[in-house]
Amino acid sequence: MKFISILFLFIILISCESKNVETYPLKSEDGFFHAVIEIPAGTNAKYEFNSETLMYEIDQRDGENRIIQYLPYFGNYGFIPSTLSAETKGGDGDPLDIFVLSEAIPQGSFLPVIPIGTVQLIDNGELDYKIIAVPADQQLNILKIKTLNELKSKHPSILQIIEVWLTNYDSDELEIEGWLDEFETEQYILENSL
Repeated sequence: MKFISILFLFIILISCESKNVETYPLKSEDGFFHAVIEIPAGTNAKYEFNSETLMYEIDQRDGENRIIQYLPYFGNYGFIPSTLSAETKGGDGDPLDIFVLSEAIPQGSFLPVIPIGTVQLIDNGELDYKIIAVPADQQLNILKIKTLNELKSKHPSILQIIEVWLTNYDSDELEIEGWLDEFETEQYILENSL
């Protein structure tokens, strides 16, 4: 019986196929943008999806695991699949970064979101914009908002929290240039889609 259980588990593991989530569809069938979560809200370890190993790996800096020595991530952090912040346009060569404002979502989750704005950052001379979104699923949308103006009017201190966190979480000096609203954010995503 033990042999049959081990054989069954082995067959299941072999049949599981790892996929490059960076190339998942940009949008859902309902027209919502997708987000892939690398770092759940409330955690401090900086993980990144590795498109070569197809694994979520802890980021390294100077040979050490990168642990944020500040408050934990205020939202779920990840990227929008099928996008690229091109180095030729001053970007970092990675998919577009996104924060999803909600309760913690497990690493590797793939969910539809509503982008509500973008924080325009400069990190060591590179554009490092951070898209801010809420889940499209209204049960997960704890803020009950869909636009940047709704966030500003219902929860104005959240904008301050985001800006303070982004300018303090890293040892690199980050500079905030401003914000894009939801319409400008959608245009930014589409202009950087593959």
